[in-house]
Amino acid sequence: MAEAAVRQATYADLEAVPAHLVAEIIDGTLETHPRPRPRHGMAAARLSGELDRPFARGRGGPGGWIFIIEPELHLGLQVVVPDLAGWRRERMPTEPEDAFIETPPDWICGILSPSTTRLDRGPKRRIYGEAGVGHLWLLDPAAGVLEGFAFMNERWVLLATIQCGETVALPPFDAVPFPLDDLFPFDDPAAPAQPET
Repeated sequence: MAEAAVRQATYADLEAVPAHLVAEIIDGTLETHPRPRPRHGMAAARLSGELDRPFARGRGGPGGWIFIIEPELHLGLQVVVPDLAGWRRERMPTEPEDAFIETPPDWICGILSPSTTRLDRGPKRRIYGEAGVGHLWLLDPAAGVLEGFAFMNERWVLLATIQCGETVALPPFDAVPFPLDDLFPFDDPAAPAQPET
């Protein structure tokens, strides 16, 4: 007896997901997860801020980039929503008119959480490589660790692992380094110590 064909998720399935969830279609399966926790969101906002001035606006850096927070990317049959994505300006010369983007980014950052780590480290990483994304950062706010990868020779190569207390100088944004600790405002080691009682 033949097995029943597995139904492939459609864009209509994705659109039917409640607004409080993030929805993606990965390898034909509808994947949903909750919106990010505050620590996750703060890290994304702070990283975007670190990159925007020097790399998007050219203030204190080379400029030439466009950044988007949580873009909906249509990469072939895959529909993915990375936390942050960046395109070299020449690859995105005009503002996209659709709610989704089909041009693969040059750089993606996935911010890991318990509900997304399996996808970010697994199929999404493969999908990004197949689509031609050149650089991938995986930021784990809970552990205070940032991993930087480059796609070379058909595979992701780990360039560096940055931990709290260290400086981020990872391609493609190594021209303007910044402290990793700046992404975690409630972990400020410079905060005044509470007096002992």
